[in-house]
Amino acid sequence: MSRPGQHDFDTLDSRTVYEGAIVALRVDRVAMPGGRAADREVVEHHGAVAVVAVDDRDHLVLINQYRHPLGRRLWELPAGLLDAVGEDPLDAAARELAEETGLAAAHWSTLVDVAVSPGFTDEAIRVYLATGLTDIERPDPEHEEADLEILRVPVAEAVDRALAGEIVNATALSGILALAALRARDGVGAVGRLVDSAWVDRPTAFDRRGRA
Repeated sequence: MSRPGQHDFDTLDSRTVYEGAIVALRVDRVAMPGGRAADREVVEHHGAVAVVAVDDRDHLVLINQYRHPLGRRLWELPAGLLDAVGEDPLDAAARELAEETGLAAAHWSTLVDVAVSPGFTDEAIRVYLATGLTDIERPDPEHEEADLEILRVPVAEAVDRALAGEIVNATALSGILALAALRARDGVGAVGRLVDSAWVDRPTAFDRRGRA
């Protein structure tokens, strides 16, 4: 038996249970320490991007969007899926910012990468910091996006809302609190990592499935 931290969790077998438009569910048979094996359900996902957009008044852009699984509207960051195989995440972030808020940004940096719920899904989200905001023409919204409420609040208020439980979306919490931590360390004008920083956990399984 291997020492803790050294076991290889090899996949012995894998079967697809469901394949849809934005997720697939597979069941892997995984080698466990001690010679046993166990089934692990894995939800494959495209991956996504989100944007912490801060204007020149130091107000952060939030959207209020209906989320059917919870049956209510949530305060969130502008965000969306990586729509195309191999799509550049920064291009996706700029697109989602434009589509959901009618804004463009002059300055971008990588704020934080989030593995959403690694116990059962490979879904991961890259959160960008965007500044130098300008208004642009917003495409006609569809579906839930046609009901979006857009709000700008001071960054400090966004942090307070997060800590008060008024913002519960995991990506929004990660982005808002990461910005607060970055500023606490480096000051108000702080920026994140380079936009092309390595994204180790970017999901690929669902895209490979599509290409196959």
